[in-house]
Amino acid sequence: MIFRKSKTSDVKSIMKIIRQAQEFFKNQEIDQWQDGYPNEYTIIKDINNAESYVIVKDDEVVATSMVTFKNEPSYDSIYEGQWLSNNKYATIHRVAVSNTHKGLGLSTEIIKYIEDLCIDHDVHSIKVDTHKENIPMQKTLKKNGFEYCGIIYVDNSSERLAFEKLL
Repeated sequence: MIFRKSKTSDVKSIMKIIRQAQEFFKNQEIDQWQDGYPNEYTIIKDINNAESYVIVKDDEVVATSMVTFKNEPSYDSIYEGQWLSNNKYATIHRVAVSNTHKGLGLSTEIIKYIEDLCIDHDVHSIKVDTHKENIPMQKTLKKNGFEYCGIIYVDNSSERLAFEKLL
């Protein structure tokens, strides 16, 4: 498996995985990614900002994520808790794994690769948020050493559970 920055030629494959995740959330009655987000424009923007990553296995994109080292404005205020640190951090967004590769630990692999990226950037904190009903992601985060920190609100005022891991 190869973890690499996404290319424009990956958009179709990434969107296929995103649509699978949207369908999964819908079937689980999780109100996440049900409003047309993320869309192709979002993924292209991530690629243009050099913040989109994929895992490729046998020449097939099997997982996707976004990581940024820029400040996340929605993380400036946290409720019913606090961040573990106020240091420079990376933020993970839009983690999704192909239906044909679920259950193989690829979300954990993504986190491990991002931890390496953070160390390369001399960043020792990773923050992430997820929908309160997205239990699979919460389990993945806790399994990988993330601690629940509180509640944040994203752009559309939706509540999200906030997690952080110190490296």
